[in-house]
Amino acid sequence: MADTVETKIQNYRTAPFDARFPNTNQTRNCYQNYLDFHRCTKALSAKDQDVAPCDWYQRVYKSLCPASWVGRWDDQIEGGSFAGKI
Repeated sequence: MADTVETKIQNYRTAPFDARFPNTNQTRNCYQNYLDFHRCTKALSAKDQDVAPCDWYQRVYKSLCPASWVGRWDDQIEGGSFAGKI
């Protein structure tokens, strides 16, 4: 299983189709993958497990989200004012 995930991450080019977000506007998809990445790293870190599987979410949100949004969200997380539940 780990080989399959690692292979998928290595072969990653752009965000694949996600049936939860069928519309052209991918804003919600961007935000959801950003949240999923941070939730995944938080959950696996709490269990002292490798966070490598979370890289998938990071690659997806980095391909979908504008860098300015990601920077603002990162600043908000550091400042404790981020609105999402992580």
